[in-house]
Amino acid sequence: MPRACSVCTHPERAAIDAALAEEEPYRHIAARFGASATALRRHKADHLPAGLTLAHEAADAAQADDLLAQLRDLQARTLRILATAEAAGDLRTALGAIGQARSNLELLAKLLGELNEAPRVNLTISPEWGAVRAVLLEALGPFPAARVRVAERLVALEGVNGHARS
Repeated sequence: MPRACSVCTHPERAAIDAALAEEEPYRHIAARFGASATALRRHKADHLPAGLTLAHEAADAAQADDLLAQLRDLQARTLRILATAEAAGDLRTALGAIGQARSNLELLAKLLGELNEAPRVNLTISPEWGAVRAVLLEALGPFPAARVRVAERLVALEGVNGHARS
């Protein structure tokens, strides 16, 4: 007969369920409630009420929607200030509003996932890449066909003007 879930029978199950739904680290929950991290993982996977998880996700979505609405309201107010400043010929205020509008748009793009800020690294222009390339081709010296094929592929990867192609 299977054992009863130690979390389901825990006197503070509601608090544990809430912590699990909020995705608090297992080790913190385990330390606070005297449960094992394994039991917590198993309970979350098998017994955590789906409604609790959905409610937490809905709250997160509502908070994100509210933040988005606030940012859109801020942008609308910024654009009204810009229009007023331009109409009055107040270039200093207009330039400030333009800068703020740009910042608002940047933040909005980040929130909507439309701005990719991942750094791009071009390894083919680094001195280390040149050294690795030379060592690789030197090691393939005894295998002329393989050396030619690898050299062709490296040239294709490096692309024109040192810009890597995918």
